[in-house]
Amino acid sequence: MTSHDESEPVYMIGVVVTLTQMHAQTIRLYERLGLVNPQRKSKNRLYSNSDVERLRQIRRFTQEMGVNLAGVEVILDLLQKMEQLQTERDLQAQRSEMLESKFKEYLAQVGGKFP
Repeated sequence: MTSHDESEPVYMIGVVVTLTQMHAQTIRLYERLGLVNPQRKSKNRLYSNSDVERLRQIRRFTQEMGVNLAGVEVILDLLQKMEQLQTERDLQAQRSEMLESKFKEYLAQVGGKFP
């Protein structure tokens, strides 16, 4: 089974309308507002699986939770920042583990002990 990049643009707006249960004009409005950024090929918008999921998320915020579009923008920005921080935290944890391992190796070579 091959996996593909979730950010790969694959859907035209007609398919996205069906997948998200949104009107095409609503999707275009969200694009104008910068809430979603499909790639373009010639004059066609091409949406990725990530774009489709983001549109579904926007729909949940606006329809199910009653959040206005300004609030949606803030929430999406915070979610993106949180994801970036989690990635940075994970990288720092990996680096810390690597340094601890190297330090233990060094102490083993010189006959010392690790606390």
